[in-house]
Amino acid sequence: MLLHGTGGNERDLIPLGREIDPGASLLSPRGKVLENGMPRFFRRLAEGVFDVEDLTKRTHELADFAIAATQRYKIDMKKHRCRRLFNGANIAASILLLRPETLSAAILFRAMVPLVPETQPNLSSVRVWIGAGTFDPIVPASETKRLEELLRGAGADVAIRFFQGGHELTRDDIDVAHEWLMSLND
Repeated sequence: MLLHGTGGNERDLIPLGREIDPGASLLSPRGKVLENGMPRFFRRLAEGVFDVEDLTKRTHELADFAIAATQRYKIDMKKHRCRRLFNGANIAASILLLRPETLSAAILFRAMVPLVPETQPNLSSVRVWIGAGTFDPIVPASETKRLEELLRGAGADVAIRFFQGGHELTRDDIDVAHEWLMSLND
């Protein structure tokens, strides 16, 4: 499952998905919320300030969609992984925290803590790779580390990598994420 960033669409990440996992079946929905005409997966109140009520609603909606799609297209849920970028990474992290049965692994590019769940999920069978930028003006390193701690506290096996860069995706992000994903198949 590929989840685009703010202003993206369902086609944006197809080439990235094929590059990171060439043999994967790809599911790439479009965010249903518009912000200044740009698709997103959930509303925000300001940069880095999420509308938690809308985020929660959209998280369950997207998780239900993903589960229905895996059943319809006969995708093995144990292999259901998500690659997320920016806004998509935040709702993906939210799915891990609110609907942990939905994903077995996740690649999160430039993610932050979307919300803190009322009850801690059991992520003991989930593997997560987080790619962050050391100079990211939108997602500070402290926020990335906070997400790592939240996921680890829930039992997830988390790999985190900081790259010399900002909020943009780098070639190193793609290469290292690919290597990590391929190591899951070993």
